[in-house]
Amino acid sequence: MSEPTGAGVLRTAVQVDGEAASYLTVERDGPPVLLLHGTYWSRVWLPVLGRLAEAGLRPIAVDLPGLGRSGGELTPETATVPALAEWVTRFASALGISGPVAVAAHDIGGAIAQHLLVHGRLDVPRLVLVNSVLYDSWPAPHVARFGNAGGAGADRADAAGELLAARRAAVTAALAGAATEPLIAEYLDPWTDPRVRRSWLALAGAADSRYTLDLVPALRRSPVPKLLVWGEDDGFERVGFAERFASEVPETTLIRIPEADHIPTENAPGRIARALAEFLAA
Repeated sequence: MSEPTGAGVLRTAVQVDGEAASYLTVERDGPPVLLLHGTYWSRVWLPVLGRLAEAGLRPIAVDLPGLGRSGGELTPETATVPALAEWVTRFASALGISGPVAVAAHDIGGAIAQHLLVHGRLDVPRLVLVNSVLYDSWPAPHVARFGNAGGAGADRADAAGELLAARRAAVTAALAGAATEPLIAEYLDPWTDPRVRRSWLALAGAADSRYTLDLVPALRRSPVPKLLVWGEDDGFERVGFAERFASEVPETTLIRIPEADHIPTENAPGRIARALAEFLAA
């Protein structure tokens, strides 16, 4: 069943591994582009979906299992980057995507996207990374602090409200000038579900920069065009990492977004949508 969210964007779902995989999309014909989130959820892509569809693309912003509005629950084993890349491959198959599919990714979703490009079974002709993890830039301290909070640790974090408070602080900072109380509450909503909190803690526990560091040699050999879009004020995924990547990895272009933090799609949706549309439709 599809649920309208405004501006032609629908939230719908498909079954993957026996669970509902929820995603935002605009139902239209056009080249598909998979949009991956990281420590947030598909909401980070909502400001640009309609504009991407207007440019002739078919945007698909999926919630990873156990996160956002998707069913299931992540474990330390299923929350690793390779395991999530395999899940994304199964998700694409469930949608009937068998040919080339561009991938755009944010935050830790960028590690999944890089893995898909180098090792995945998807044909990724173009890659976009938005304030993504690169090299050894992750996990950020506010994520790493929960890295060992499995089992009883997860229960303690929930009982104290520590995780929700930490997520509120992270969301507020990441939204920068776009932060309002209604928007913050909208971003935080999935974490009111204990199952999602447990999945997020598994994701935090599985976060390991070796998953991106190990890909660097192959990325340096890759001829696939790559676009980096970066909120310049991000204090964790700093623009310096993007500058290094653009200088070392061929076929890479960097677009800097001033006065934007970790979720620049909320600060400059028009500019980011145009950049993605021009790059992905080329």
